[in-house]
Amino acid sequence: MSTKDPHRLPHEKGFHISWDQIHRDSRALAWRLDGQGPDEGAWRAVVAITRGGMAPAMIVSRELDIRTVDTISVKSYHHQAQGQAQVLKAPDAGLMGDGTGILVIDDLVDSGKTLELVREMYPNAHFATVYAKPKGRPMVDTFITEVSQDTWIFFPWDMALQYVEPYRGTD
Repeated sequence: MSTKDPHRLPHEKGFHISWDQIHRDSRALAWRLDGQGPDEGAWRAVVAITRGGMAPAMIVSRELDIRTVDTISVKSYHHQAQGQAQVLKAPDAGLMGDGTGILVIDDLVDSGKTLELVREMYPNAHFATVYAKPKGRPMVDTFITEVSQDTWIFFPWDMALQYVEPYRGTD
């Protein structure tokens, strides 16, 4: 059993992802999914969970030559606090059906609440994320990298390139 260090700052257990890294990891996800669809290995469509799943979904759809791409907007975070997941925008109902042949892509599964909600809507879809944390891992079918539950992932779309003063020490 681990106890949290009250002196540790939130960024100290951070995993910083660059654009190059998310691109490489998303391509690796595509390679893992290639030929795994239910229609002679093919997938009918990609659905990105917005907003974090959009970049990985674009890369996966390109790599697998999937031209039908839609989004589902699920909000479960307010700043860095996770709350109740709610669907703000659903994908085309005619496309989705029960999810058969659909790849649902997100950047990360954390607690699994977002994927649980979407899986209830589309039980036969295939859920893939680039990164997975242990609590959410049962909700995802395919992922590339697992990180510890207490790691905060800093994605490139959340970051700015600028000088930052050190938190400790000045010399």
